[in-house]
Amino acid sequence: MSIRLRLTAIYSGILALTLLIFSAGLYGLQARTTLREYENRLTGAAKFLAEIPPLPPDIERFSEPRIPRRRFPAQPYIQFRAADGSLLRADPNLQDTDPIPLDDTTLKNLLSGKPDRLHIVSVDGERFLVHNQLIRQPDGGASIVQIALSLALRDRYLWRLGRILIFSSGIVVLTAFGIGWFLAGYALRPINRITQTAQSIGAEQDFSKRVDYSGPADEVGQLATTFNDMLARLQAAYRQMENALHAQKQFVTDASHELRTPLTTIRGNLELLQRADVAAAEQTDILADVVDETERLIRLVHNLLALARADAGQPMPLSAVDVSAVVGDVCRQAKTLAPGRTVICRADHPIPARANFDALKQVLLALVDNAIRHTDPTAEITLAAETAADRVRITVRDTGAGIPAEQLPHVFDRFYRGDAARSGEGAGLGLPIAKELVAAQGGTIAVASESGQGTTFTVTLLREIGAAAENKNSV
Repeated sequence: MSIRLRLTAIYSGILALTLLIFSAGLYGLQARTTLREYENRLTGAAKFLAEIPPLPPDIERFSEPRIPRRRFPAQPYIQFRAADGSLLRADPNLQDTDPIPLDDTTLKNLLSGKPDRLHIVSVDGERFLVHNQLIRQPDGGASIVQIALSLALRDRYLWRLGRILIFSSGIVVLTAFGIGWFLAGYALRPINRITQTAQSIGAEQDFSKRVDYSGPADEVGQLATTFNDMLARLQAAYRQMENALHAQKQFVTDASHELRTPLTTIRGNLELLQRADVAAAEQTDILADVVDETERLIRLVHNLLALARADAGQPMPLSAVDVSAVVGDVCRQAKTLAPGRTVICRADHPIPARANFDALKQVLLALVDNAIRHTDPTAEITLAAETAADRVRITVRDTGAGIPAEQLPHVFDRFYRGDAARSGEGAGLGLPIAKELVAAQGGTIAVASESGQGTTFTVTLLREIGAAAENKNSV
């Protein structure tokens, strides 16, 4: 059974029960009211007869034939009986109807002096409301007078009232069922659209579809809105999953390609060492080449692990870090690795930032190493740090040839390497790792470059206020 039919049936059932209770109450009220009216009339007639002088003892016992008259059911009928219950005189208006009965129990109660209650008796299929009253005669005898009112008019009225109530209630229930069916269908139409949309999405795998609802913001409207919001989140999650799968495939492909090169070189050199005719000097060069490729392979694996940890979203512990101390360490290390290059450092006073000492140092080393490898030996490299409101800005600038404008949007892409003007050794993972590490510290990294003027990388971190800054590696 559909929810539409259940709702309509419930509404109609409640209405039918309400009408049944109302009709029964109205019918019962009318029945009691009309019967009370008959009882009052009958009681008034009995009081009137009690004031009439008693009948003479020589009253004829039903000696004259009854004269047929037109019956008036609304008027009372009077009938006299002797003390033994025999009929003395019947009301002529009863025509050929049998006399009003008097049972032995009622007769016995009347003769014993007990007051009689009203009775409803049936005579020839017609119901009468009867009052029996004992009348004492002057000679000590007694007679019984029976006063009756026909209930035919009342019974016909109640019968018609019952038919009207049943017929009208049935019409009302059927009409309400039809209206309820229509209104339930109209109210549940958004739910049907939600069902159709869900079925269409399941069949077509299209999360861009939405439920078209323009009704009021009731429960059904809230359901449609919630369903659309859920579809939006599912669409975003589905796209994110697709992007993640694509990035994972691309990552595996690029990593396999990058790992293949040093492994192939190492294998080739080892095959050369297996030859017996390799000179000693050549063996030394081959071993040096194997060591270099092994170190390159280790660095590549280290970078891949760093990216994997960043992709996993592992939280990074942050604290107050003195950026000037990090800049000084990076400058000293850069001058040691490239003694012939000009590296300028500008961070003399303490600059506290909310960061991770090791991660920030790795970021700056990657930026300086990128500037060293992609510029000629005469280019200057400047590493500076300064405060700006609630932020700390760190810049790494070189005076090299710059990066072409079409390549700037891709410098943070994994395994991306530009043209020959800024080419060099590396797998193209330094800048992507730097971007991930900066993001993990709640900061941003940006690049600006102009052909022939050099390139500037800018790292922005949250400034730490009122805390002692960490100026050395905490590990």
